[in-house]
Amino acid sequence: MTITLDSLEPALSVRQVLTLERVLAGEPEVVAGASHLDRPVRWVHVAEAADVGVMLTGGEMVLTTGVLLAGDEDKQAEYVRSLHRAEAAAVVLGLGRAFPAAPDVMRRAAERCGLPMVVLHRPFPFAELTEEVQSRLVRRKFAAVSLSEAVRTELTALITAGAPLQRLLDEVARHSGCPVVVTNLAHRVLGTAGERPAVDDVLRDWERIARQAGGTEGDGWIRAELGGRGERWGRIVLCGYRGDTATGRLLADRAAEALVLHRMLGGGAACSWEEQSAQSLLTDLVSGVVPARQLLPRARAAGLPVNRRTFVPLVVRDGDPARLERLLRLLGLPGLVAELADGATAVLLSLPRDQDADALAAHFATRLRTGTGPDHTVVAAAEPRAAWDDVPTGLREAQHVADAVADSSTVLQLPPVVRLKDVHLRGLIRLLRDDPHVQSFAERELDGLLRETDEDLLSVLRTYLATGRNKSRTAQLHHVSRPALYRRLESIQLRLGVDLDDFEQAASVHIALLAHDAQQQ
Repeated sequence: MTITLDSLEPALSVRQVLTLERVLAGEPEVVAGASHLDRPVRWVHVAEAADVGVMLTGGEMVLTTGVLLAGDEDKQAEYVRSLHRAEAAAVVLGLGRAFPAAPDVMRRAAERCGLPMVVLHRPFPFAELTEEVQSRLVRRKFAAVSLSEAVRTELTALITAGAPLQRLLDEVARHSGCPVVVTNLAHRVLGTAGERPAVDDVLRDWERIARQAGGTEGDGWIRAELGGRGERWGRIVLCGYRGDTATGRLLADRAAEALVLHRMLGGGAACSWEEQSAQSLLTDLVSGVVPARQLLPRARAAGLPVNRRTFVPLVVRDGDPARLERLLRLLGLPGLVAELADGATAVLLSLPRDQDADALAAHFATRLRTGTGPDHTVVAAAEPRAAWDDVPTGLREAQHVADAVADSSTVLQLPPVVRLKDVHLRGLIRLLRDDPHVQSFAERELDGLLRETDEDLLSVLRTYLATGRNKSRTAQLHHVSRPALYRRLESIQLRLGVDLDDFEQAASVHIALLAHDAQQQ
C-alpha cells in the first residue's frame, strides 16, 4: 500500500492536545499564552522539580501538580522562566491540594514569556495523557519514516525505468499534496508539478517569492539543495506544504536525492532540464490545448521576459537546438528554444518593443545559416506579436511555413527568413491537404506514377516543376546528362498522359504533386 500524507497523523500542537478526549475530561482552561497554542508538542514530560528546565531539550509539554512550588512565589516564577528558557511547548498544572486555583505569579510569568499555561479543574491521571500523546507522536514519526522509505523506493523505481524528470516531480507532488518547483541557482524554474491552478499561483511572481523565502522555511516552504561533490546546481521547493516541517524536510530530502541520481544516471547537465522546461512550454503553446494566458506564469518563471515585449515566433528546420541556444546567447537575444517533431525546432524571441524585430530575426537567421549552407537550414517566421495571447497562433503559422518549404528548400531560392507570403501556392496546398477532394485530385493526376511507385521519376518531376521547368538546373541537381533527363521526362509524360510544355497541364500536375507531398508528411 502506498503511504501518502493523508494517512499521517497531523502534527500535534498544544491546541490539538487540549482537544483530546482524555484531556477534555480534566476540564482544561488556558490561563496564559493563548496566542501560542499552535506550538508543536514534541514530547510530554511529567516533572515536579523546580529546576525542571535543565532536563528538557525543547518542545515538551510539561505536566505538574506544583506540590514542590506551593508557598514559594519565587520558585513559581523561576519554574515558568526555566521552562521558557528550555523552549518548552506548554505547562499544564493540575489543580488540587497544592493549588486550588491558578497561581497569579505563574500565570503572569507565563504571559510575559509567551508560554501557554493550562490548568486542569478536575483530577486527571497524568499517565493517561502521556500515554495518549506519546502513542500519537510515535505513530506519526513511524508514518513519516515509512513515507520517506516509500517515496525513496517509488522514485528509485521510476529512475530505473528511465522515467523523465516530470514523472518524478509528479510523484513528489502527489505525496506532498502541494506544488513542487525545481529551480537552478538563479531561481529559473526547470520543472513544476502539482495542481495546475496552485502551481500557477506560485509561479505568478516566482522570482520575488523565491528570493523572499530563500532563507526560511515558514508558511510551508520546504527546500532541499541539489548537487554533489561540493557543487550546488539547483534546489527543489515544496510550496505551501501543510504537514509538519520535519516530515516535509524529510520528503524534500528524499526527492532531492532522487533528482540528483536522475541527473547522474542520465549523464546530462542541469541545462538539459532547462531544455525540457522550454520544450514543455513551447509544445503547450503550439498545441493550443492550454490557453496562452495560463502559460504566462510558466514563461515568466522560465526566465522569458514577457512585460512590454515583442515576440517573434520562429521554427527552424534542420537546426541543432544546442547551436540555436548558443547563438541566442552569443547575440544577446532573450528567448526559448525547444525541439519539436520531424526535425523542427521552435524558437521564441522576446525583444524590447523599441528594437527592430524583423531585422534582428534576419540577423539571427543569417548567422545561423552561416556555416550550415542555405540548402540545409530553413528559418520560418510569423509576423512579430505584441500580445502574449497571439504567440500560439504565431508559432503555428511559423510551423506551417517551415512545413510548406520542407521538401523544396534545396531547389527554391529562399530568403534568410521565410514568411507566409513566401510560400505562395505551396502554403495553400498544405492547408488543404486533408480535404478529400484535394486527395482525390492528387491521386487522379499522378495515377500513372503512383501506381508503379517510381520514386526516381517522382523526384525528377518534383525538381523539374519546382525549378520552373528548367531542364539544365534539373539535370544538374540530379547529376544526369541532358539526354538522360529528356528520356525521363518523356517517360513521365507518357505515364501521366500530359504535355509538360503546356502551362496549364504542367500547373495541374504541379499542384497535384504538392498535394501528394503534403499528404505524406
